[in-house]
Amino acid sequence: MTSDTTGPAPELSGRIRGGPAELLHDEVLAPQFGFESRHLLRHYVAIEKTLAAEYVRMGLLTAEEAHRIAALLDAVGSDTLSAQPGANMSDIAFALERHVEAGLPAPVTHWHADRSRNDLQACAQVMYGRDQLARFAGALLELGSVVHELAQKTCDLPMPGYTHFQAAQIITPGFHLAALSEHLLHTQARLLHAYDGIDTCPLGAGAMAGQELPWDRDRMARLLGFSRPQPHALTAVASRRWSAELTAELSLLGTALSRFTTDLLTWGGSEYGFIELPDELSGISSAMPQKKNYPVLERIRGRTAHLTAFHFDVLLGQRNTPFCNLVEVSKEAGTHLLNAFDSAHGTVRLLTEVLRRLTFRADRMRQVCEREFLGGFSLANALCLTEGVPWRTAQVVAGKYVVLAATAGAAPAPGEPALLAEAAAGHGITLADPARLLDEAFDVDRGLERMVSAGSARPGAVRAVLRDQQETYARLRADWRARAAALRTGAEEGDRALYGAPGDETHEEGGDGTRTRVQHAR
Repeated sequence: MTSDTTGPAPELSGRIRGGPAELLHDEVLAPQFGFESRHLLRHYVAIEKTLAAEYVRMGLLTAEEAHRIAALLDAVGSDTLSAQPGANMSDIAFALERHVEAGLPAPVTHWHADRSRNDLQACAQVMYGRDQLARFAGALLELGSVVHELAQKTCDLPMPGYTHFQAAQIITPGFHLAALSEHLLHTQARLLHAYDGIDTCPLGAGAMAGQELPWDRDRMARLLGFSRPQPHALTAVASRRWSAELTAELSLLGTALSRFTTDLLTWGGSEYGFIELPDELSGISSAMPQKKNYPVLERIRGRTAHLTAFHFDVLLGQRNTPFCNLVEVSKEAGTHLLNAFDSAHGTVRLLTEVLRRLTFRADRMRQVCEREFLGGFSLANALCLTEGVPWRTAQVVAGKYVVLAATAGAAPAPGEPALLAEAAAGHGITLADPARLLDEAFDVDRGLERMVSAGSARPGAVRAVLRDQQETYARLRADWRARAAALRTGAEEGDRALYGAPGDETHEEGGDGTRTRVQHAR
């Protein structure tokens, strides 16, 4: 069944005659109608059912009338309604109203009394944004789990860490991945905070100044799974701050993922060769048969740029607009919200699969650790703490030794004790056992174990961080489940309000805790 009608349509307004122009319909209204029909319709249906339940509570609809309206709403699908300029102004709310009216045996006089599309649309949009956020949070939790698991497996593998694009100290892949995991947890906390921040129901705000009937906004918010109503009517219909906040979080995440992906691109380069991806996640050169490329990493990093662009699109669509209900803000500024979430979702899915299939080449990473003088900092510390050399002098001696050893072609380990003694003697320092100092400073495995501070690259410290992260992941999953449960609970309460047993029922009405007996007649 569709809402297509023949013959002249009933008037929607006495203010203008006829429907929108063909160009306006084709260019603006029909695409908007199609989008809302595919993505927001179920939210419009839920809102209409909640409003029907409120009409019953206020005694403006009978329970039987509300039941019929709800049944017609439940039968609506994305192929049920169609954009008709003459019949419904190519507007999803009018189309839904017309569809229900056509299925009723008799007009329901009070249905749609004291109503506005402004708060209806604002409510459907924030419900849609809330769903997109929760869906994306699930994908991000999966990425976090994969990162966390890989970190646990690799926190004993020495690899060079880099500062200023130069090999600096010995770390491990697990240490680096634990940093990514920490960033994902931070983003999860911000997404949860963003969810709670937008979890306010606009319904009942009317066009901008409130409504004339005593709508129970607390109850309507609860039935739609919101934690509370939006307290200010104008904010409810004028603000789309939530869309800017959500895209801002995606943009911030994209920037972080871009940086971590840059590391993967570097590690996968032929000069490093620290990582390996399976053939099915790799590419080839059409000209150079020796090459194995990783364009999937380039795709991931390239896609993160879109997230910032989508955020700026939302911001630019809202700036320099008056603070009221406005199509420019409510529709145009949010045009690419779905694209933003789809892009973020796809980016995260790709990175999740990459990290699930990625392997680290322990031999190549150790070779670089053994080749570079990564124990220079440890040598300076040992000179200061065990030989009594003033710290800055110890730094100079260690640096001079590295220059002398590199010039002589000496490997970091076991090193050249005579050269260290020479560097120290230049500052009037005699070392008792320069060979021991070099052995301890430039041993790769000791380079990890020396880092004893909390949060360091020492495998034990990394495992402690990962244990704490595991608890945080579990808590976040529980938090998201609780918010999903609130949506289910609200929907169940709404169904009971519309389809529950006939007769007298006592409800707690309003935010002041007063109780009102409401007659539900069939």
